[in-house]
Amino acid sequence: MTEPLQRESLWRRWVVKPVVAQLAQGTTPAKIAQAIAFGVTTGVFPLLGTTTVLALGVGVVLKLNQPVLQVFRELTYPLHLASILLFMRAGESLFGAEHVPLSIPMMMERFFAAPGQFMAEFGMIGLYGVVVWLLLAPLLIGVVFFVSKPLVEKLAKHLNFSKHDA
Repeated sequence: MTEPLQRESLWRRWVVKPVVAQLAQGTTPAKIAQAIAFGVTTGVFPLLGTTTVLALGVGVVLKLNQPVLQVFRELTYPLHLASILLFMRAGESLFGAEHVPLSIPMMMERFFAAPGQFMAEFGMIGLYGVVVWLLLAPLLIGVVFFVSKPLVEKLAKHLNFSKHDA
């Protein structure tokens, strides 16, 4: 009698396997942790539709591991959607700007109906959100890096990958 095939978990398929593949190719745990940190951070950039290109650009400039960077950028998509309004509200507060009624569905509808008008109405609040993101990005990169590095090192050790760096 044959055993039924076990389904691979999404966590293993979308997170663990890409990291293991990069470790097997000789990427160090620190470089993987750096790609994870920048992937998460660019993934919450507060302008809808920009995170893929931003992550690609940052990854090229900093010579980060693109597969890991893009996987973790994509994994943050729910957080990205949830944080857009938070960044914009924080920007309004930071700049003392008038509160603008916002919702993601309303903004998307208005953007697709009239992109130029949308930019005139919401461009500054978007800029405010970007400024808040820029202020918080170094902290987020640091926290994610220092949390993920020991986890990746532990995974590398568990899998007997010997290439580590300090």
